[in-house]
Amino acid sequence: MGCCEQFANRVPGQVVAADARSLSGGCEESQNGHAQIVAVALPSPWMPAQRNAELLPTRLLVARHGQSEWNAVGRWQGQADAPLSDEGMRQAADAGLVLGTFDSVWASDLQRASLTANIIAEIIGIGPVLVDQRLRETDVGPWQGLTHDEVEQGWPGYLADHRRPEGFEPYDDAAERMMAAFRDIARANPGGEVLVVSHGGAIRAVRRLLGASDGRIPNLGASWFTVRGDNVIAGDSVLLINAEPTGTAL
Repeated sequence: MGCCEQFANRVPGQVVAADARSLSGGCEESQNGHAQIVAVALPSPWMPAQRNAELLPTRLLVARHGQSEWNAVGRWQGQADAPLSDEGMRQAADAGLVLGTFDSVWASDLQRASLTANIIAEIIGIGPVLVDQRLRETDVGPWQGLTHDEVEQGWPGYLADHRRPEGFEPYDDAAERMMAAFRDIARANPGGEVLVVSHGGAIRAVRRLLGASDGRIPNLGASWFTVRGDNVIAGDSVLLINAEPTGTAL
């Protein structure tokens, strides 16, 4: 499996460092009994306390969401708001059962990521889930909603040559906005460990820009990142559940 580590083979509670703090007693709930998903205003990085906090490294476990309905049929999603499939909800629950505790849980605002985070947060007893639009998937432009065959028909040879059409967000741009979000999350959680639920293409873009391996990420596959100040370092890739990659589409 190379550098990938299978979380399902670990003992629950050994996933994160022993000094990570549990917030299970303070989980906020919405009327339907699930952890709330809220957008937050992050503290200013110019505050002296925040500048001192940047000396402490923060570890982020950045996971791809569970299977979406478009994943199941092989459609390019990009920033379309495709919902989780029933299988995706089961995958999220399975991941929650093998994860330890974190200082907070963050997610993309797209529902396939935010609902995955919500399910996990409820199981591990942490909330509310905090959302950031910068954690969204790469915008795939005119390929949004298309299958592999439809892309090949409209743009012959592009996939084989790793070319992308006009209107497709450059991968480095997606990586830069993701890392900007990572830095702000780290400032809000100095010295902590945070679970972030995002998207496979965007996570791979960050790893690629940082010079790390960027193999295909299955649903609930993840990557560790360490943030210290403005520096972001890519760590090991891990698998939270047993899942196969879902095609080439984002």
